[in-house]
Order: sequence, then C-alpha cells, then structure tokens
Amino acid sequence: MASTSTIYLVTTLDTKGQEIVYIKNILDSKNPNCKIIDVSTQSHQFNHLATITAETVASCHPGGKQAVFCGDRGKAIVAMAEAFKLFLMTQNDVEAILGLGGSGGTALITPAMQSLAVGIPKLMVSTMASGDISGYIGASDIAMMYSVTDIAGINVISRKVLTNAANFIAGSILFKTQDTIEDKPAIGLTMFGVTTKCVQSVSTKLNGQYDCLVFHATGSGGKAMEKLADSHLLHGVIDITTTEVCDYLFGGVLACDEDRFGAIARSQVPYIGSCGALDMVNFASPDTIPQKYQDRLFYPHNPQVTLMRTTPEENQKMANWIANKLNQCQGYVTFIIPEDGFSALDIEGGAFWSPKANQAFIDEFEKTFIQTQKRKLIKTPYHINSPQFCDLIINEFTKIMK
Repeated sequence: MASTSTIYLVTTLDTKGQEIVYIKNILDSKNPNCKIIDVSTQSHQFNHLATITAETVASCHPGGKQAVFCGDRGKAIVAMAEAFKLFLMTQNDVEAILGLGGSGGTALITPAMQSLAVGIPKLMVSTMASGDISGYIGASDIAMMYSVTDIAGINVISRKVLTNAANFIAGSILFKTQDTIEDKPAIGLTMFGVTTKCVQSVSTKLNGQYDCLVFHATGSGGKAMEKLADSHLLHGVIDITTTEVCDYLFGGVLACDEDRFGAIARSQVPYIGSCGALDMVNFASPDTIPQKYQDRLFYPHNPQVTLMRTTPEENQKMANWIANKLNQCQGYVTFIIPEDGFSALDIEGGAFWSPKANQAFIDEFEKTFIQTQKRKLIKTPYHINSPQFCDLIINEFTKIMK
C-alpha cells in the first residue's frame, strides 16, 4: 500500500479504545499512516492512544471546547459532532476513514463523514447498522457495517467483524485504481415521473457531449446531486424538477432541506433551473394526509403515493423561497419558467391544471429574483414537457457552459 495514504480511525477512546487499537494493529502491517482520532465527550485515561486528542477536536467548536465538555451527554454529542465535522473539513490528508461506535458514536461521527467528498472511502462500524440508516448516510457514499454484538471488547464475534472492517478500508486504498477512460464532463439533472419526457429528451440530446447524471427528485435525490456539486464533481446542473421544495415547505414526504440550492451558491457551478412539479406535494397513502389538507385537490399516483395540488398562496411562498436562494448565487444561473404548465398533470385538461396558481408563482418569482449579468430569468409560453421547452433548456445551458 502506498505510504502516502492516511487512514483516519475515529472513535470514543473512553469506551472503544481496545477495539480501535485492534483495527490499527491490523492496518499497521499494510499502511503505517493511520491516525486515531478521539471524539470522547468526557475525560479518560486513554489519551496516549490518540494521534489527535478529543481536546484538539473539541477546540474546533465555535463555542470552544467547553461547549463539548459540558457535562450533559446529549448536548456533548451534538457539540462534538459539530466540532469533528469542522475539524475534518480542515484536514487535507484523508485518504480513507473508519468510524467505530454505538448509537452516540454513530450520530457523532457520520455527519463529518458526510462532509467528505464522494469517492473517499468511508466505513462506519456500528450497532445501529441493521435499522434505518438513512440519517447516518445522508447523500454520501458511507458504507455501514453491523457490529453484530455490542462494541464492548474483543471476543469471538467482534474479532471477525473488526478484522473484516480493517481489511475493507485497507483494500479500498490498496486496490484503488485511476480511471483510464477520459470521462465526459458530468452534469446533474433532476427528474420526476411528471417531468420525465423533458429530462429524457434533454439528456438524450446532450449525452454526446456530457455524462448526464439523472437524480430522482425524492428529497434524497436533490441532496445527492448537490453533494456532487459541493464535491466539484459536476460541471453543470440542469435542475428542471425543483418539486422537493413543495414537500419541504408544506409537509410532504419527499422533502429537501433548508440547504437546497446551497451547493449551487457555494460551488458556483453553471446552473439552469425550472419549475418542474411545483404543482404538487407528495404524501403516502390517503390515510396519512394531515387533517388540515382534507379539503384539497388530490391525485392518486399509486396506492402508496398521493399528490396534492399546490394553491396560489403556496406557489407564491415557493417562488419567494427559491428566488431568495438563487439570489445568493454568484455563478451563472438561468431560471426558465414554462408558462403553459409545470408537469404532466399541470396541462390544459389535466388533473392539476391551474393557471391562477402558476401565475402566482411567476409574479412572485419575477418580483423577488434579482437579475444580474450572470443571473437571468426567462419566461416561455411552452409546457415543461414540450419539445420547444426542451430545446430552450439546451440552448441556454450551452450558452452558460461557454
């Protein structure tokens, strides 16, 4: 294994010292550049085992290390998680990372793992890995390994699991190869069932020049796309389907979070945006719909998915939210509004056809969005799934990529 690679081994040494040293001993025969990072939230006698002590990590917290070593376990874990994330973001030698923890340690370590670029090997050995792990992984490429027994000493089971974990992370570096294929520039596109016709047409026409990565706009899809933008792995974004904003603002089940569009601002990646599926909020089966929405217009997409038509007031709120987010972008941004409908259901004669609701979005967006030399708004009379809209998307994207 190359001597320049560095593996970060992260755990709470006050409770997992024996286990992390066991892993390090296996790795030492393969890679001498291992660092043990301690993220304990209370004092202990194993400081000598750490390459980076808990005090060093805790000092990265905006409130200082006293914010971490506060005596309240719950608050301490939250604070140390923030401190470790900030610490890890300043390190430039992370070749791979392995975390070891129970429920507290997993919640503490994985947010920092998520901040690392896609492609850096990340393994979390955890007692929580057999349940719902979506919160720990987020939009990152973290691998989770179930510890089977609690992480409480070396025994006949933990020895096998920890050995596999050590070999897993070592192998991710030992067998890493450089791509020999010259990749086309990668672009991210967002798609929903009701915008499929548009997105497929755009990606088909651009596929000769670009590697088109299509993300399903289900909350996690938008987060994954923006994670790649933050990691500078995208050369451009065609965000046709911004529907996750509906669910975020109005309680749907396929929601983005407050940071939607944040990566566009941070990375300054060339960006085309639109109103895809802003006419709908997603819920599960009808019996899951909140009582306050019972008198609304619904469309049963399938037995597990029920769509709710957004109102003029909701469209106004979405327009304001999106426009203010895009106003923070200093890179090239073009937002294109299809005035003849935002989805396959939002078309004359369709279940969600509502010119009044759409106009509320258009008026508010036009009022709030600040146009500059790099930031542009285009209104077009076409439907989002029309060939003319598709061609306009491609033309405008070509302009900003030049």
